[in-house]
Order: sequence, then structure tokens, then C-alpha cells
Amino acid sequence: MANELMNRFDLDPFFDRMAHRFFSPSDFDKDYENFGDLKTDINENDKDYSLKIDVPGVDKNNIHLNYQDGILSVNINQEHSNEQKDENGKVIASERSHGVMSRSYQLPGVDRENISAHIDNGVLNVTLPKLTESEDTTGNIDID
Repeated sequence: MANELMNRFDLDPFFDRMAHRFFSPSDFDKDYENFGDLKTDINENDKDYSLKIDVPGVDKNNIHLNYQDGILSVNINQEHSNEQKDENGKVIASERSHGVMSRSYQLPGVDRENISAHIDNGVLNVTLPKLTESEDTTGNIDID
């Protein structure tokens, strides 16, 4: 019956998460229930693109950024393990999970050599400076 209930709401993320937490609650699930969302804010001005991507609990060594052909790709490969022991030190439960996320953003005209990124309080901040164009694009040369 539990499987039927969970399958009934397979396409609805609200009910899927609710059913998952109800039928298999654990602290591990609470930590990773939103893993895979990669919620992103993108701001653009004359000088650059600025991205803020939520990556709570993800180690920076598990995040891989790539910019090629006008597309920024973010790939995250996160593993987690949790071991519970009794008072004698015997393992009574051991859980492992592996999550992979990726997302691409089309951001043309970026100065690839000057892209910068850092993580601050679970938020990945990426700045992509735009390429500067010369003011005179006609190719004409002024004679003094």
C-alpha cells in the first residue's frame, strides 16, 4: 500500500518528498531532500554576469565548473556516509548515498581567463566578466 501511495504522486515533487519522509524518515533524508535543485540567481550588468547558486553542505572539491562555447556548466558529485554505533562501539546502522547534479547556463561573450568563483555560507558565487570590445569596430585608422 505504501508503494502505491508513493507511485500515485510520482510526478508531484511536494507529495513525493512528503511520502518519502513519511515512509522512510531519517536525519540523512533531511540533509539531502533538496539535493539536486541548484537554485540559482543570475544578475547581469554592463561589466559581468553574477551567479549565486545554492550548494548547502557541498564541499568545494566536489564542484566542477567549466566555461566553453558560451556555456557555463556546473557539475556536483557528492557522496555521504553515516554510521551509527551502540554504546559498545558496534555498528548498528550504516547508510551511504551518492548524488550527482549538473546544470548549464548560456552566458555569451565572457572573458574566460578572468572568471572567478568562491563559496560563502553554502552559496557558490561565480562572476563572469564580459569581453570588452574596442569602441571603433570599423577598422579605420586615423592619420595624424
